Amino acid sequence: MALTKIYDTTEKPCLLSEYTENYPLYHSYLPRDSFKPKREYQKGSIPMEGMTTSRRDFGPHKVLPVKIHQPDRFIPSEENMDLLTTYKQDYNPYRVHRVDPIKPRDSKYPCGDKIECLPTYKADYLPWNQPRRELLRPVHNYRPASTRFDSRTTHQDDYSIKGLVNTVSCKPPAMPKLCNIPLEDLTNYKMAYVAHPLEKRFVYEAKKFRPCEIPFENLTTHKQSYRGLMGEPAKSLKPPARTCGQDLPFSNTTEFRDKYQAWPTPQMFSKAPILYVPPEEKMDLLTTVQAHYTYPKGAPAKSYRPVHCVKKGGHFESSTTTKDDYKRWASRRTGPIKPIPQLNLPIEPLDCLTTTRAHYVPHPPISTKSCKPPWSGPRGNIPVEGQTTYTISFTPKDIGRCLASYSEPPGYIFEETDALGHRIYRPISQTVSRRNSPFSAGDSEKPNQQELAVSA
Repeated sequence: MALTKIYDTTEKPCLLSEYTENYPLYHSYLPRDSFKPKREYQKGSIPMEGMTTSRRDFGPHKVLPVKIHQPDRFIPSEENMDLLTTYKQDYNPYRVHRVDPIKPRDSKYPCGDKIECLPTYKADYLPWNQPRRELLRPVHNYRPASTRFDSRTTHQDDYSIKGLVNTVSCKPPAMPKLCNIPLEDLTNYKMAYVAHPLEKRFVYEAKKFRPCEIPFENLTTHKQSYRGLMGEPAKSLKPPARTCGQDLPFSNTTEFRDKYQAWPTPQMFSKAPILYVPPEEKMDLLTTVQAHYTYPKGAPAKSYRPVHCVKKGGHFESSTTTKDDYKRWASRRTGPIKPIPQLNLPIEPLDCLTTTRAHYVPHPPISTKSCKPPWSGPRGNIPVEGQTTYTISFTPKDIGRCLASYSEPPGYIFEETDALGHRIYRPISQTVSRRNSPFSAGDSEKPNQQELAVSA
């Protein structure tokens, strides 16, 4: 039951609400005090150590300048570079001819005679004179029942309708439990927690900045190592300007105007059109179909489709073959097959000792010696060498003409033409030595002989 009153404007606040009315304040339960520590700085008794892990493990080492490796002096080779590649040596160019098309040309004037031919399928596969097979279908012995259909399903017969069951709630009634015994608010946190005094935080004093007395050297590695070498200035390849000394007028004739003159165009001959004379006979609008295909005794075709009989009365029989043959089986639900537990839990409590804590032994850190070579200092004013391996070892050679481009290569004699149409040439020196030597069959297998094959 809620209390109401007339709304009035007063300065005093209204302390009555629905919450204070439904949930009154019980004086037997007093509010507990806060265990939150006070916000006061408590200085530690032990002074803070200024040594860190980085200062303890990583000590200062002596850094020496890096020693730059001096490459060996280049000694140019006295041999000349051979510019003959495998492609130039093995793949000789052949003359390529256009291949004639294999597809026959389409005849512009096709033959109008009728082709009388018998295909292979009709000649080889002839029909057999065999009687027609009978269909292997089951005998239709179904006869509908003469009794009246009761319109009941298997579900309605097996599962009957049951009424609602009134269940009793086991939930205990919600009644307020009043107790005069004060609540024990003593916890483990209150018993075990000890408030230690905090010491004042140590503040480091910033060191004063001391500028370096050595003046700053603005010389960079680029300025120190890369000095501009004195060389000849670039020459201009621009052709000199030619001044026109003659004051002749500009000729307006061009090569196109001189060589390509206008041809005389003959006068076009136009033939007079023939006058149209309309025919005197009347036009026959009768087509070929109307003239030759007539139906003197024509009638519309009759339909041989049987007339569909519609049953206007009678009860619908909803019995099917599936409902009659496949009835519902009386089955029971099988329970799950659970495996037998084979794990035996230990009785002793866990010691919480890991493998790292049991076997790990801390060792003092080992300071490794740096193998980095010392720095030799900045390089002096050494001039840059303008020579490369290509400019020293490359020797230009004259480009000779390919022997396959000649109709008759000089220094070679035509021997035969192979099956692929390639003309084979042999050097004159090998031909003379073969004629003079009695062993002609053995000389043909020597690897040092060279043949020249040219496509015809």
